[in-house]
Amino acid sequence: MHQISLALLAVLPFTPSSLVSLRCSISSLLPNRHRHRVVSSFIRLSRSSRTMASHIVGYPRMGPKRELKFALESFWDGKSSAEELQKVATDLRASIWKQMADAGIKYIPSNTFSYYDQVLDTTAMLGAVPSRYGWSGSEIGFDVYFSMARGNASVPAMEMTKWFDTNYHYIVPELGPDVKFTYASHKAVEEYKEAKALGVDTVPVLVGPVSYLLLSKPAKGVEKSFSLLSLLEKILPIYKEVVSELKAAGASWIQFDEPKLIMDLDTEQLQAFTVAYSELESSLSGLHVLIETYFADVTEEAYKTLTSLKGVSGFGFDLVRGGKTLDLIKGGFPSDKYLFAGVVDGRNIWANDLAASINTLHTLEGVVGKDKLVVSTSCSLLHTAVDLVNEPKLDKELKSWLAFAAQKVIEVNALAKALSGHEDEAFFSANAAALASRKSSPRVTNEAVQKAAAALKGSDHRRATNVSARLEAQQKKLNLPILPTTTIGSFPQTMDLRRVRREYKAKKVSEDDYVSAIKEEIRKVVQLQEELDIDVLVHGEPERNDMVEYFGEQLSGFAFTANGWVQSYGSRCVKPPIIYGDVSRPKPMTVFWSTAAQSMTKRPMKGMLTGPVTILNWSFVRNDQPRFETCYQIALAIKDEVEDLEKAGITVIQIDEAALREGLPLRKSEHAFYLDWAVHSFRITNCGVEDTTQIHTHMCYSNFNDIIHSIIDMDADVITIENSRSDEKLLSVFREGVKYGAGIGPGVYDIHSPRIPSTEEIVDRVTKMLAVLESHILWVNPDCGLKTRKYSEVKPALSNMVAAAKAVRTQLASAK
Repeated sequence: MHQISLALLAVLPFTPSSLVSLRCSISSLLPNRHRHRVVSSFIRLSRSSRTMASHIVGYPRMGPKRELKFALESFWDGKSSAEELQKVATDLRASIWKQMADAGIKYIPSNTFSYYDQVLDTTAMLGAVPSRYGWSGSEIGFDVYFSMARGNASVPAMEMTKWFDTNYHYIVPELGPDVKFTYASHKAVEEYKEAKALGVDTVPVLVGPVSYLLLSKPAKGVEKSFSLLSLLEKILPIYKEVVSELKAAGASWIQFDEPKLIMDLDTEQLQAFTVAYSELESSLSGLHVLIETYFADVTEEAYKTLTSLKGVSGFGFDLVRGGKTLDLIKGGFPSDKYLFAGVVDGRNIWANDLAASINTLHTLEGVVGKDKLVVSTSCSLLHTAVDLVNEPKLDKELKSWLAFAAQKVIEVNALAKALSGHEDEAFFSANAAALASRKSSPRVTNEAVQKAAAALKGSDHRRATNVSARLEAQQKKLNLPILPTTTIGSFPQTMDLRRVRREYKAKKVSEDDYVSAIKEEIRKVVQLQEELDIDVLVHGEPERNDMVEYFGEQLSGFAFTANGWVQSYGSRCVKPPIIYGDVSRPKPMTVFWSTAAQSMTKRPMKGMLTGPVTILNWSFVRNDQPRFETCYQIALAIKDEVEDLEKAGITVIQIDEAALREGLPLRKSEHAFYLDWAVHSFRITNCGVEDTTQIHTHMCYSNFNDIIHSIIDMDADVITIENSRSDEKLLSVFREGVKYGAGIGPGVYDIHSPRIPSTEEIVDRVTKMLAVLESHILWVNPDCGLKTRKYSEVKPALSNMVAAAKAVRTQLASAK
């Protein structure tokens, strides 16, 4: 039987998917002693049957309908078991691997799945658990893992910050000279074996050792000057153990993600890559090793370092955002190495220009050779939506312009097939027709909008009066106490509230009933804030699904998906709008709800808007014109809304620019240009308001210290900004002498953790702030909006926040 099955394998023309099915059928008929050999034969055959050199850097992990999100939240709420969560995860991984195998992808990644974050997974692998979590030293389980990610009742979470210039967030490792590294999570090996048992031979993916250290920070109590790279010799033994286990399990390729190679690195940092891979060389012997970079060009120095690394078989480059890297490759590439050419965009949702990509690939083929060129994605597909098949409501024309993760897998394989002389003519023709349709479609262009945006370039759009004079005029009108309290905008979105919105969208409730329900929710939020004695109120945003999608739905030039979800952090997903054409505002968007809320209280009620840079950076943006042109168009639309709110009697207007920092280019040489048009776009929105109208903005979860002067240049009257979860890193800017004259509210507690801060803890934070900021400009507020929290957490946290503000006011008064 065994000999017959192997003979069949040798002659029958199976597709990858039928091979997987047949492997299962035949192996079930065999005695246990033969099964392993048959599975191995199937793996070899399925790999050889995929003659096209194709590779995917990584894949979305939430699932096409956010299955992992719901499983995680159910587990966190105690409604399901760890086993039930693991079952959802196992099914998702199997589905993803099968999908890529069926598509004919040769190099399929494993260990790109995560329950929270891939950098946190690496921290677990290395046993680098901060002591506050009381880890015993055994294999890291969910308790410790999720405590690091989310905090728990007694200790706060680890810091979270943006992953390069994306809207994904990673958990920042906290390291120091006393960390005892130990191999504490075998996830990478387990997932490789899991895929292999399904008949899929994968490429295990690890965050590279040098990038891991450069993405870390010195732990609390460790000198800021501590060299994180000095820990390289301590973590490499763990990497060697992982590699050894993967090799023993049968892995033939390993992918190390080293995205830090695209940053501006100094000689010592570049040298660390050479040291690391030289040290790993003997362990990697017998394996093919891919070093993957993404999100930008590599510098000439980094390119030389990378292509000279020992023990490495191939190099992956982002050729969508890396035109200069293409020139470096043309100038010389190691003759015995593989080039993984990232020509399919992993960060946007537009269909690939297949003809242009093939031209690029043919050029590269002439440089590196046909047998050494692999077609790949520009980065992990984590940053794009999952599958267009789940979008029945998108119209046919627009849909033809798009490609989500599942479609990008098909594009990669189609390009690989074409490169090997097996072009799918129908697929390429349909792609060319879709691109031509997009270019000529009248729905894309609005000449009046383009003209108005072009006219902006002649002015810098500053308010006529300086900020100190404006604050004085505003105080006369608002009459706020010292250390005024406020929140950032959203309040908890209950199941009932989400149901009302869902039913209204499905036309199951009338508009009158919907408006009544939303007004009642606003009334509750206003009443709660008055009971808590908060000074400047918000309406809680019960009518809003998402801070970007809500506005996009009311602007022209935007399209929306039903299931185009993208992971932001943990279980939090966002559904970015698609900006396909010129942007304008047909009618007011928020005036009705803001004026309704203001009518319910005598206290100031903030009008809540999302700023143009954040709308841009949190959308899938058209790629047929410069980003700044689209941003100027959005700025003009928001300007109209700001002025309508002011006319309606709203005297405090918040224009959130949560994503301004994340759009900052990764190369320092490109910072000034981006910051110039981004800050200009913000100023356009509010340059026409009266001095007495107070303009707020909000920013969250980024390192702002290097752009503080641009933040000042935004010329907002008040800025609220994330502070508590990053160890009050923001305050160091002011300790170092930066003068800030506008109002500022560094967050006093972390809203992304269920933990409730005590009054004493917040008093301590505010006191630290007063050491570097004047009391007359300081505001007291949470880090971010409260949408993701429960009222059982929000009420006591805000109560303690207000009590803390009052306690410090009393201290300040008695000190006079």
